[in-house]
This record gives sequence, C-alpha cells and structure tokens, in this order.
Amino acid sequence: MRKKSKPRTLKPTKLNPRSAGNADIEMGRRIGLRRVEIGLSQSELGEKLGVSFQQVQKYEKGVNRVGASRLQLIAEALGVDVTFFYEGNSKPEREVDSLLFLDSSFTLRLLRAYTAVENQAVQRQFVSLIESIVASQG
Repeated sequence: MRKKSKPRTLKPTKLNPRSAGNADIEMGRRIGLRRVEIGLSQSELGEKLGVSFQQVQKYEKGVNRVGASRLQLIAEALGVDVTFFYEGNSKPEREVDSLLFLDSSFTLRLLRAYTAVENQAVQRQFVSLIESIVASQG
C-alpha cells in the first residue's frame, strides 16, 4: 500500500532581480507596436538582429529583458530613436498612448485602409458604417 504524501506548502518566492518587470513589458509593447507599424514580421526583425523570431516574441511579451546594445540595434532596425521605447520620450505622450492601442494588426489594417481613402465623404460614410455596426451589437 502506498503512503500518502504530505500536502505541499508554497513558500513565498523572491522576485528574481534579473526577471522582466513592468518597464520591460512596456518596452516590449512598444517594440511590437513599431514593428507592426512599419510592416515588419518577427522573423524579419529577428534576422536584422541576429536572433530567432521566438526571441523577438519574448522581447515583445516582456518575458526576456532587452539589453542596452540590443535595444540600440532594435531602434536602428525599426527606424526610431532609443527614447521611443521609454515613457516620457520626445513625442507627445498622448500621441504615443494613442499608438499603443494599435496593439492588434487588425486595428492597424483598419486604420491604414481608412487613411488610404482620399475622399472625405467616403471617410465619413466609412465611420458611419462602423458606428452603426457597433450600435447594432449593443
């Protein structure tokens, strides 16, 4: 007959000082935002950096921290200053925040399609259509 084991007690664990924190997660979001904004895949960015697309995913999710030299390479590959990845950068904060909502490729595609329409009357009709779809769901 098998002996019952004692229930395991969870010991509080210390946060590893090398693990990614909120600042790393925010930086990763901004890396992903800029990558999608310029139409670059994770694989293409990885090739430019000399890392795998999985490593780029880890940077973007904030799982792995981005070192200073790697951040410089990422900034060059994405065509921005390093300060773009930090809060309080040179762009107005409202502009950066409004770009951060574009964390979905569908949102970015929708915005690109809208801005490609040159006729303002068609743009207004487009907005009315989307608003009516939202109203009918509600």
